[in-house]
Amino acid sequence: MASQAPLIVSFGEMLIDFVPDVSGVALAESNAFIKAPGGAPANVACAISKLGGSSAFIGKVGDDEFGYMLSDILKKNGVKTEGVCFDKEARTALAFVTLKKNGEREFMFYRNPSADMLLKESELNINLIKQAKIFHYGSISLISEPCRSAHMAAMKAAKEAGSLLSYDPNVRLPLWPSQDAARDGIKSIWNFADFIKVM
Repeated sequence: MASQAPLIVSFGEMLIDFVPDVSGVALAESNAFIKAPGGAPANVACAISKLGGSSAFIGKVGDDEFGYMLSDILKKNGVKTEGVCFDKEARTALAFVTLKKNGEREFMFYRNPSADMLLKESELNINLIKQAKIFHYGSISLISEPCRSAHMAAMKAAKEAGSLLSYDPNVRLPLWPSQDAARDGIKSIWNFADFIKVM
């Protein structure tokens, strides 16, 4: 049963993706968009639960309709949400994404700053992190403070509790100040991971 399965905790961003209602068009060419839950770490948490595992999510969304929608989607998918925080000052992150005719994805992000970027170390549910058999995270949460410090503290707590660390670099260059900053940031935690998703 899922409740007896080892807990996998995902940490990072959860956002709303807006995708064109027709395929193969650039964002500017789309006449309408469909909203969809997104954020790689949150997607992993939902997938684990759907496959019969036990999962939890730690991250921050806005104290807004999209934030509560995303939290409810986690709950409906059987993901533990006691690690989700709501920010009254910042909005839930938004991303517009399309798959163009040439097969390349095009992204446009709205996070200036978004709530996920403002997660503080003091807001971490450390007890939940310590229960994790596997602690999974990406690189987006490394881009700016205070989330970077929260990310590092969460990794440290998980490792000290004996968790295996799972890392999805999830390269999104438009979010970083430069390609060099992205490379340095992503590689800065490379050697701590027990598992790394490479594509």
